[in-house]
Amino acid sequence: MTEQDKMVFEVSSVEEAKKQAAARFGLNPDDFFVKIIEEEKSFFGLLGRKLRVEVWPIAPLCVLKGEEVATDLLSFMNLSVTVDGSEEGVLNLSGEDAGIVIGKYGETLKAMEYLLNLMLRDENREGRLHLDSDGYRDRREASLQRLALAAARKAIRRGKPAYLEPMTSWERRIIHLALKDREDVTTRSVGEEPSRKVIICPTLSQRGKRRY
Repeated sequence: MTEQDKMVFEVSSVEEAKKQAAARFGLNPDDFFVKIIEEEKSFFGLLGRKLRVEVWPIAPLCVLKGEEVATDLLSFMNLSVTVDGSEEGVLNLSGEDAGIVIGKYGETLKAMEYLLNLMLRDENREGRLHLDSDGYRDRREASLQRLALAAARKAIRRGKPAYLEPMTSWERRIIHLALKDREDVTTRSVGEEPSRKVIICPTLSQRGKRRY
């Protein structure tokens, strides 16, 4: 949370403060904390109670907005999936239809993540949101590391570059990191989004050496 996310209202109740904050950001009243700064007592019950309160979101605004939009998208898709955000900007999708959201090799999850960030691009100043599903990203990272090692062996054995399938920037980064300390291969990304891919090349010292 940043200081500019804090708001001060003069209201008659905590509930009213939450409703005003929710209306300002297009969120739910339950997405906000309220702290009473000052309370003006009524005069013999003739005047209504007045509160001066400080209000702030319970999580980063980008996460709360992401939860809201992702929940709406899943509802339109008629899928039984719940969305839970973290302070790190990761939205976890869980439920009986989570497998449908992931899709083959995470393609559906990647597409939904791209669409979500596209929809929030004008109001998300806190960074890109990422989607996960009960640890899928960790499993995908391990799979990509194995893929990187296998592709490196292939490039060295054949003495020519190995081309991987198009990947997201996060996936390409995993490939680069997995091989960054190797002296027998180099990696680089080529192409334009969304077809950008990684090429793994044997170094000059390895070219011409065929391994069986």
